[in-house]
Amino acid sequence: MHIKTIKVKKTAMFLLFAGITMIAGSCYYDKGEILYPGTYNVVDCSTVSAKFAANVQPIIQSKCATGGCHDATNAGGVSLMNYDQINAAKDRVKTRAVDQKTMPTAAPLLPAEINTLKCWLEAGAQNN
Repeated sequence: MHIKTIKVKKTAMFLLFAGITMIAGSCYYDKGEILYPGTYNVVDCSTVSAKFAANVQPIIQSKCATGGCHDATNAGGVSLMNYDQINAAKDRVKTRAVDQKTMPTAAPLLPAEINTLKCWLEAGAQNN
């Protein structure tokens, strides 16, 4: 009878461990806009002013190309001081600022600023 009790305890422990593992493994956090592109943050770009000089560059200069980040010191690894630099990094800007929303690290962009960047990028990132 003692062996049967040990087997029951082992089985119970295994089931408890398996249950906890299944519950813990099912908890995750993913950004829906990355998993399901196009279903989140749908923007009508015809209503968004997204010109480089008037709209995009001021956002980049005030939020990204600041001291110790993406300014002339290049501390952030990428300098975003002018159109050529920003255009060269447009894929990274889209990924980090628009899709993942992990940049800038100091404070998140406002939804209107994200929409401006998104519409400018989708229109071909023109120097206008």
